[in-house]
Amino acid sequence: MVLIGGSISAQIDTAGFETFAYKEADSTFLMKKYYMLLYKAGPDRSQDEEEAMEIQKGHLANINTMATQRVVCMAGPFQDSPDYAGALIFSVKDTAVIHEWMQKDPAVTSGRLTYEIHPWWAAVGSQLF
Repeated sequence: MVLIGGSISAQIDTAGFETFAYKEADSTFLMKKYYMLLYKAGPDRSQDEEEAMEIQKGHLANINTMATQRVVCMAGPFQDSPDYAGALIFSVKDTAVIHEWMQKDPAVTSGRLTYEIHPWWAAVGSQLF
């Protein structure tokens, strides 16, 4: 386990989240449960190019709103799979919040995308490098 970027910031609120301490050598990491959402190709991809672009615009706006509201920590598309479109990492206490947000996503409500959710543990304060 590697914690990049130093100590855990006091600004990170873990109240109400599932957490546990993970000890490795002389370091202890606070592990927190996040949720990984995988977007998958949906059953209805019959929209014309113009409609698909409008759906995509709304889809990205929804992701940006979730990021601004600190519901989503990370988001990005996949490059190599026609079946999986992308992933989001959520910092929420339960999956009900995710389902609520997905009902605001035009790509999901139109049937262009579906999704699956998986619990995902990471050290609080860790960063990509």
